[in-house]
Amino acid sequence: MNRGGKENISKSDFEARASREMKQHLARPSEWTITQKLALTARMLAAEGHGSALAGQITARGEAPDTMWTATFGLGLDEIHASDFMLVDDDLNVLEGDGMPNPSNRFHLWIYRARADVTCVVHTHPPYVSALSMIGVPLIASHMDTAMFYEDCAWLPEWPGPPIGDDEGDLISTALGDKRSILLAHHGQLSAGETVEQAAVLAFHFERAAKMQLLAMAAGEIKLLPPGPGRHAHDYRLKEAPLNATFHYYARQVLQRDGEGVLA
Repeated sequence: MNRGGKENISKSDFEARASREMKQHLARPSEWTITQKLALTARMLAAEGHGSALAGQITARGEAPDTMWTATFGLGLDEIHASDFMLVDDDLNVLEGDGMPNPSNRFHLWIYRARADVTCVVHTHPPYVSALSMIGVPLIASHMDTAMFYEDCAWLPEWPGPPIGDDEGDLISTALGDKRSILLAHHGQLSAGETVEQAAVLAFHFERAAKMQLLAMAAGEIKLLPPGPGRHAHDYRLKEAPLNATFHYYARQVLQRDGEGVLA
């Protein structure tokens, strides 16, 4: 086969070209501070239905060892500002900022200890994820839009209760293993990213993946992705340049809706 007499170009060549052009033209990592990115993440997830009163946490690894940024306890995702984040140590003592951290943040510290590649953890209880977690079915990545989870989403079938102790931290971090995401039975989702942008986009699309799966299960049998294309799509969806551009898209929606005050 050819294109009007021209030899067909391989798919890998097209992808290499697209990758070069994406790096050149798509949004690069922003100049927002770490706490501003976390606040934007909270607001974009709230708009997608991830809020559940005070449940859920968004954290980021601090610069000093065994520290992390977390929002003060008592706020919903839809009202968090950048200034609401505090720096805490590995026993949740406040090092910088005001208020108290959510005691359920303790298991995030276990993930940071176990995974040097993780800089941000997003844990929420959105409705479709929560519904999927209630029926004992792992997340199934079977669509191009959910391929970022293909062979990259763990499943914890055991619910230990509120994750406020070290036992829960050990259980959840071990179940996560080397994956970027995990579905927690009777609980919710957790996404662990190399950047805030990656963790935010994974968490955002986790809920959409769960919704899509439940709709498909109601209609018939889910057909699995073939492994080769599935792995290729996974890597393609996690390319840094388009992923950062996706974060910027959702962040622009936040700023248009809620104003620049979110960054204060």
